[in-house]
Amino acid sequence: FGNMANTNLQFKTNYAVSSKIEPFYKGGKVQVNEQYIFCTCGTRVNVLEISTGKIVHSIEHDDQEDITSFALSCDDELLVTASRALLLKQWDWRQAQCTRSWKAIHMVPVASMTFDSTSTLLATGGCDGTIKIWDVVKQYCTHNLKGSSGVVHLVEFHPDINRLQLFSSSLDCGIRLWDLRSSECICVLQSHYSAVTSLSFSADGDTMVSSGRDKICTVWDLQTRKPKRTVPVYEAVEGVVLLPESKDFSEIEVKSKDLHFITAGSKGVLRVWEASTARCIYTQTLPSTLSLVSDEGEDQDDNPRSLTYLLHLPASSRLATVTAEHNILLYQLPALTTQQQFVGYSDEVLDVKFLGKNDSHIVVATNSCQLKVFELQTNSCQILYGHTDTVLSLDVFKKGSLFASCAKDRSVRVWQMDADSGQVHCVARGSSHTNAVGSITCSRMTASFIVSGSQDCTVKVWDLPADLSTTGTDVYELTVRATEKAHDKDVNSVAVSPNDKLLASGSQDRTAKLWSLAGEGSLSLLGVFRGHRRGVWAVCFSPVDQVLATSSADGTTKLWGLQDFSCLKTFEGHDASVLKVIFVSRGTQLLTSGSDGLVKLWTIKTNECVKTLDAHQDKVWGLHNSRKDDKMVTGSADSNITVWEDVTEVELAEEQAKQEDQILKQQELSNLLHEKKYFKALGLAISLDQPHTVLTVIKAIRQGAENQELLEKTLLKLRLDQKESLLRFCVVWNTNARNCLDAQAVLQVLLTHVPPEELLQYQGARTHLEGLIPYTATSSAPVFIPGPVSSPGPGAAVSSLGA
Repeated sequence: FGNMANTNLQFKTNYAVSSKIEPFYKGGKVQVNEQYIFCTCGTRVNVLEISTGKIVHSIEHDDQEDITSFALSCDDELLVTASRALLLKQWDWRQAQCTRSWKAIHMVPVASMTFDSTSTLLATGGCDGTIKIWDVVKQYCTHNLKGSSGVVHLVEFHPDINRLQLFSSSLDCGIRLWDLRSSECICVLQSHYSAVTSLSFSADGDTMVSSGRDKICTVWDLQTRKPKRTVPVYEAVEGVVLLPESKDFSEIEVKSKDLHFITAGSKGVLRVWEASTARCIYTQTLPSTLSLVSDEGEDQDDNPRSLTYLLHLPASSRLATVTAEHNILLYQLPALTTQQQFVGYSDEVLDVKFLGKNDSHIVVATNSCQLKVFELQTNSCQILYGHTDTVLSLDVFKKGSLFASCAKDRSVRVWQMDADSGQVHCVARGSSHTNAVGSITCSRMTASFIVSGSQDCTVKVWDLPADLSTTGTDVYELTVRATEKAHDKDVNSVAVSPNDKLLASGSQDRTAKLWSLAGEGSLSLLGVFRGHRRGVWAVCFSPVDQVLATSSADGTTKLWGLQDFSCLKTFEGHDASVLKVIFVSRGTQLLTSGSDGLVKLWTIKTNECVKTLDAHQDKVWGLHNSRKDDKMVTGSADSNITVWEDVTEVELAEEQAKQEDQILKQQELSNLLHEKKYFKALGLAISLDQPHTVLTVIKAIRQGAENQELLEKTLLKLRLDQKESLLRFCVVWNTNARNCLDAQAVLQVLLTHVPPEELLQYQGARTHLEGLIPYTATSSAPVFIPGPVSSPGPGAAVSSLGA
C-alpha cells in the first residue's frame, strides 16, 4: 500500500501530442495508384500512403489559392495542379518541390485535367468551354480546342495514343471526340440527357462505356461511333469501370465472355452489369443492420453513402470508391471484399473514446449516422452502419471490447469488437425514447446494463442479457428496466458510480441529480446538486471518493459531496462552456475541455490549473482517458482528433538531467579557473549562456600584470558565435558602474581587432552597438575616453560602427 501511496503523489504536469487524425480530403478530385491516394483538400493536394494511412506528402501552391484540379501522370512521376490563380504547376511530388509553373492561358479556372498513356501530353478543360493540350516534355501548348459549351468537366485521352484522340464532355451532355492531328471535333456522341460523369475503355480500345447522372450507361462502338447499347441503371452514376475480359470474375456472377461493367452512384452500392442483356447481375451487399437504404431514400441527393468516384487499380485488381461523406474505400476484386477504409473528413467530432484491450483503437462519433473505429497504429478505419441519424454520444465498458452509442434517431445500440480480428458489429439495440438521445453511460462493475439520457427529459435504464456476444448475427432488442422523468429540460449527461449503485444526471435545467439504481424497476431520487448558473454539460463520479464532478455552460467545474450534496470546490478558468470533465491521477486531478478549444489539467487539492493545452480551434466535445492513465484523447468540432501522452516523467527527467549537467559544468569551470586555463574556461562559460559567469572569467583574466595582452590573446581565439555572445553580454555589463571597466576592456579588444564588416554580421550587432554608445561616451574608464579625431578610441569606433 505504501508503494501505491508513493506513485499517487506523482501529479501530472503536462501532456504532449502523440498523434493526430486530421481531415485530408474535403471533396473534389481523387486519383489513386498502387501505393498512394491523391486528393484535393482546399489549397493543397494531399498524398496518403495506403499501407500506413498517413499523409506522406502535402503539395500546396505558395499563393495559398484553392486547387481546382490536378492530374497524376500514368507513370506516377509527374503531378500537375491548377489553382484559382490560373497557374499550372508541375511537381516532383515525392519531394513536394515545384519544378515549373506556367500560365494556364484559360481565362477562368481549370475544371478538369488528364494525362495521356505516355505521360507526355496533358489536357486541361476550362470553365470557359476551351480545352488546351500541353506537351509537358517540350513545355509548350500544342492545341487549343474550342467549341464546347460551358464548363468542360471531363477530358480523357483514348488509351491508344496512336489514334491521337481526346474525348471531352461539358454542359451540353454530348461526348466530343477530337482528332488531335487536325484539332477538329470529328463527332459528338449523343446519348445522355445530363452530365456525363466518367468513361471507361475496353482493352482493344474499340469499345467505350459512358456513365451519366441521367441514370443510364451507354456502350459505344468507337469504330462506327454509334451506341451499341443503352443500359438503364436506375441511379445517378458517378463512375463506371469496364471489367478486364481476361480475368475470372465468377464470384460476382460474371458467367459469359460478354462485356461487363461496374457502376457506382447515388445508391451507394457497387453493381455489376452485363452489357449485352442490360441486366444487373450482382449487387454488393452493404454492412447495415437496418433496411437503411429504403426505396424512397436511396435516390435522394443527401444519401450520405452515395458514391462520387469509382477508380480501378488494374495491377492489383482493386477498386477504390469515394463516398459523399468523404470516405475512401478500397475493395479487392473479384469478390469485392473491403480492404481498407479511410475517413477524409470527419466534420464535427461529437465524442471519442478509447477502445480495445490495450486502448489500441478509438471509436468516434462525428456529425454523421455512421460510427468510425480507428486503429491508432495504422489510422485504418471501420465504418459502422446502424444508426439512422447523427450519433451523439458513446461509452465503453470496462473490458474495452463492448461499447454503447446513442443518437438523434431516438435509439441506443450496443456494439461488440472481436478480440482477434478487431471487427466490430452491432449486438443490441433499444428504442423507446421519444426524442434525440444525447447521453449514454455503461455499468462499471460488469456489463449488465446501460443508462441513457434524452432530450425528452427522461433517463432510461436498459438491461443487457448475460450472453450478448453469442447471439450471432441477430441484433438483440433491449428492454427498459426503468424510465424516470428526470429533469425539466434536456438531459445532457449521465454517469454510473464505480460500484454500479448510483446514477448521476446533468441537465440543461442547471441542476445535476443523484439517483439510486438499487430499486427494482424504478429509480429513486437521492438529492439535487444546485449551484450552476447555466446548463450542466457533464457529470462524472470520482473513482476513489464519494464525490461527483460537474461542468457547466457557466464556465465552471464543481465538485460535490455525495453525502450532503454540498459544493466542495469550484474550478474557474475556461472562458466559455466546460463541455467535459474527467478524473485522472487516481482521482487527485481533473481534466476539463471547453468550447474555447482548450483542455485544462487541475490539481484538486490546491484548486490550481496546472496546465492549459491549446488543443483545438473549436469546441472540444470529446475527452477520454486511457485505462493506464498514461494517455488521453480529445475530439473537436474542428474535425481533428488528437491523442495525447502524459509527459510528466519525461519532462521531470529532462529537467533533472539539465540541472545535474549545470552543476558538473560549474564544477569544471572553477577547476579550469583554478588552473588558469582561461580560454577553456571562457568557452565553457559562454556555452552555459550565463553573462554573470562569463564576467567572473573576464575578471579573473584581468587580475594579472599583463592582463590586456592575455585578454587579447584569449578573446581572439574565440569562434565567431562566441564573440557574438560576448558582445551581447558586454551591453549588459556596460550599464553597471561596477562592471563597465571589464566591458570596455573586452570592447577595446573586439573593436580594435575585429574588422567592422565582421562585427556587423553578428546577430543584432546594430542594436547592441547602439546600446553601448550612451554609456561608452560617458564611461568612467579614463583609458577609453574618445580623444581628438586623430586618435580615435573605442568610443569613436563604436559611434562610427553604429552610424
